[in-house]
Amino acid sequence: MTKTLHILNGDSTAQIFSKSSLQGDIIVWREMLCEGPVCKTVGSDDFWTTRYKFFENEIGVNKLEYYDTTIKEIVKIQDVSNYDDVVLWFEYDLFCQINLLALCTYLLKYYKKNIKYSLVCTGKEDGKQELQTLSNYSPNDYKSLLKNKVTITRNNLLFAEECWNLYVENDRENLTIFNFDHCKKFKYLKLAIHQHLQRFPGKNGLNQIENKILNLIHSGNTNKNSIVKELLLWQQKETFYGFGDLQYYMALNKLDEYYIIENDVITLNTKGNEMLKL
Repeated sequence: MTKTLHILNGDSTAQIFSKSSLQGDIIVWREMLCEGPVCKTVGSDDFWTTRYKFFENEIGVNKLEYYDTTIKEIVKIQDVSNYDDVVLWFEYDLFCQINLLALCTYLLKYYKKNIKYSLVCTGKEDGKQELQTLSNYSPNDYKSLLKNKVTITRNNLLFAEECWNLYVENDRENLTIFNFDHCKKFKYLKLAIHQHLQRFPGKNGLNQIENKILNLIHSGNTNKNSIVKELLLWQQKETFYGFGDLQYYMALNKLDEYYIIENDVITLNTKGNEMLKL
């Protein structure tokens, strides 16, 4: 009997998966490597130290909590020798695609010839205008998603590792000229990297998200909750970030030099208004 390991992109997918009829063990990838410092050696001591410091200093998640929820789960990937199939479940957006590159790099380190690796990656679907996430599907749909999985070879994992290294180096020119379409198995990667490039500073020194936040404040969104709500709607309609509200609150808080808050009402200060004119 075939023994399968499913590596899922998050807890929301895990909840749906648990109600499906699919068999196999699961590992949940609880990281957001599109945010904060990263290093090339995924899973190394330096890698985890860098990440838990980021989570502790920027998000308020202590080392023990990060270990229990994230590291403890992900290190299970080091030994997949008991499985015949390893299936990766991810989505089209920047958030998922960067995690996917890191996961593939990690899997390459422990690659086994006798294991079949494959990818389920949601996005375009016939008859639907919007790109689909795994949360858009019911538990009964997951069986059909699995049937449409694509095989991931060692060469594919090597390509993913090359892309991960480019992402870590974060050189704007190199990210712009590299052919992310070279491997058709990762069909949404180019889209995600193009979105990442919008996070580099624009002509006024701020990136796309930062400028959007200032514009939302300028247009009358007067508290943090309403601003984040508008960012999530904007993201869904016009971008491919795939971020959660936590990331947008972080971005908003880092812009505090451009606005003032009085009685929970946010307005741009002089510096913020000047930035919008640049």
